Amino acid sequence: MSQFFQIHPDNPQLRLIKQAVQIIDQGGIVALPTDSCYALVCHLDDKDAVTRLRRIRGVDDKHHLTLLCRDLSEIAVYAKVDNRQFRMLKAATPGPYTVILEATKEVPRRLSHPSRKTIGLRVPENRITHVILEELRQPLLGTTLILPDEDEPLTDPELVRERLEKMVELVIDGGACSLVPTTVIDMTNELPELIRQGRGDAAMFGL
Repeated sequence: MSQFFQIHPDNPQLRLIKQAVQIIDQGGIVALPTDSCYALVCHLDDKDAVTRLRRIRGVDDKHHLTLLCRDLSEIAVYAKVDNRQFRMLKAATPGPYTVILEATKEVPRRLSHPSRKTIGLRVPENRITHVILEELRQPLLGTTLILPDEDEPLTDPELVRERLEKMVELVIDGGACSLVPTTVIDMTNELPELIRQGRGDAAMFGL
């Protein structure tokens, strides 16, 4: 049975944030709000949690999971970013964008795309998620909360609780989220490529 925390979206209660981080540190999977949809997240270095997360989501190792980072400097630890890419990312973060970049050696091999050695990264503009990342002091591994054989993400925390109470350790109610997922931009080539149009304006990347 999962726990259910109601956390204020603008002034998150530190006591609950610390409990959430403890659950993540102990291998738990957490459903939390972002600036687009709700997401499933777990500890970057917990192989069992990552396997469970993929199973809940119904995706294999060819599906990009996303690193949720605190800021642009943290992105640069886990991905190779040149000056041109840095300028674009600085203008677009934090925000509802997921960017695909070449992974550095800091990314566990099992998390990068098996054939391309790339990784998806984002800096979410959500106070709850940001405070959790600050307390955790490293990125979270996450994916949009869309269940297998469904097209729409879950955005109502009560419904998330009902559907996932036996599969995740914690559901955070931070209010309703957008129905629209992040905009996904592939930045591994010379020119950015739009992979998925979502909530973010692709014009930020010249598209």
